[in-house]
Amino acid sequence: MITKSGTKIITIALLSFFLIVASTSAIEVSGKTYFERPPRLMGAATSQNGTYIWGATYYFTVNVPEEAGVPLQRLEIELQASPGRPFFTANNLQAFEGRRKKPGDKISLKDVKIDPQTQMVSVTFDPPIKPDKTITLRIYPVQNPNTGGTYLYGITAFPEGSQPVGQFLGFGRIRIYDREQD
Repeated sequence: MITKSGTKIITIALLSFFLIVASTSAIEVSGKTYFERPPRLMGAATSQNGTYIWGATYYFTVNVPEEAGVPLQRLEIELQASPGRPFFTANNLQAFEGRRKKPGDKISLKDVKIDPQTQMVSVTFDPPIKPDKTITLRIYPVQNPNTGGTYLYGITAFPEGSQPVGQFLGFGRIRIYDREQD
C-alpha cells in the first residue's frame, strides 16, 4: 500500500519527468496544457493619462518566448480594485505584432469578450500566436476614468490546447492623473 507521502513523492517524480521530457513541446499533465516557459508582460501604457479624456488608447505588450513550447491562444486583462473604471467595447480592440512605437502586421482575432460588470477583456487569437513573437493589444476605452490613480490590470495568458491552464503574467500599470475641469 502506498502512503500519502509516497504518493506525493511519485507525483513529484512524474512532474519532474514531464518537465524534462517536454523540453521541445508544451507540457501536458492529465490532459491540461501548460506553457513550458510562459509569455512575459513587457508593459502597459496609455496615450492620454488625464481623467475624463475621450480618445485615449491603452496598450498591453506581451512577448511569447521561443521556449514557450506552445502558441499563445488567449489573453485576459482584468482591472483590479481601483479608484475608478474605464469602459471598453469589443469593437474598439485591435492586436498587432511588435510594440506600441513599432507596430507590425495586424493580428486576427477569433473572439473578443468584455464582461459588462467587471470590464475583464478576453481576446482569442486566430491563429494562435507562435513562440518568438511580441504582440501588443490596443484598446480604446470609451473614456478615461473620472478618478486619478494607479490602475492595475492583471494579465493572464492561456496556451493553445483543449484544456489550457492560464499563467498569470503580472500587472500592467496605467497611471491616470486628475485634471482641472473647466
